[in-house]
Amino acid sequence: MPEIELTQQEADALIALEKRRIDDRTWDYPGTGGSITVPLISTDEREEFLLDIRRNRIDLLKGTYQTRARHVIVLVRLDFGARPHRNPDGEEIGSPHLHVFREQFGDKWAFAPPPDRFQDLNDPWRVLSDFMNYCAIVDQPDIRKGLFS
Repeated sequence: MPEIELTQQEADALIALEKRRIDDRTWDYPGTGGSITVPLISTDEREEFLLDIRRNRIDLLKGTYQTRARHVIVLVRLDFGARPHRNPDGEEIGSPHLHVFREQFGDKWAFAPPPDRFQDLNDPWRVLSDFMNYCAIVDQPDIRKGLFS
């Protein structure tokens, strides 16, 4: 498979591009050890995206939310309840941490989620809403809370 490369300008534009759900389907927030991948589309219908939601099998407060472009390029990923992340320069970032695409590094760099964009990092359900807002998902998918969400 050929490698897909993006410039920083292209990645920033994809992150900022308003996205919406593709239909009215209701998704179940994944239970322990589960995951879902929700298809999204830009509001101008020129770009397709994926929203991945993964939960840990044992620790219910551990998981990952991410958006991808062109099926394989991680644009933004939020890891919560995870171990600290070490950036390529050696700096260690605690959990939760936010990965945003960086040219020539992909999703290998992380930083603390901005507190003005993420209101309650102890509530995975609230974090999902804040994450979708951060990723410019303006018409958010209908995701139903489960017993363990």
